[in-house]
Amino acid sequence: MKRSAWLLFCCLLLTACGGSNLYLEQSLKPAELQGKDKAWFEKNWGTPSGKAPRFFGGETWTYYRIAGGKSSLPLFNFSPNQCQITLKFDKEEKLSDYSYSGC
Repeated sequence: MKRSAWLLFCCLLLTACGGSNLYLEQSLKPAELQGKDKAWFEKNWGTPSGKAPRFFGGETWTYYRIAGGKSSLPLFNFSPNQCQITLKFDKEEKLSDYSYSGC
């Protein structure tokens, strides 16, 4: 009985920690598969917060966005969650990989 309780607890912990942002996945995965380029992202997402060259060619773009937050009780101060989205482009300026955190 203890073993099955621990197994259930571990499964719940893994699913809670392995969360992903469904909205970002549904917008970035098709963009990667369709070969969207830097111009498309700049037109639709705006200018990135940062750009950096990649070692073997291409560029890495980073976007920072506010993604919700929490308010505390005493004075209802709002502390925003900052979302970081990293887009990696290849030599042909097409999206080759992406990642995000805090979203």
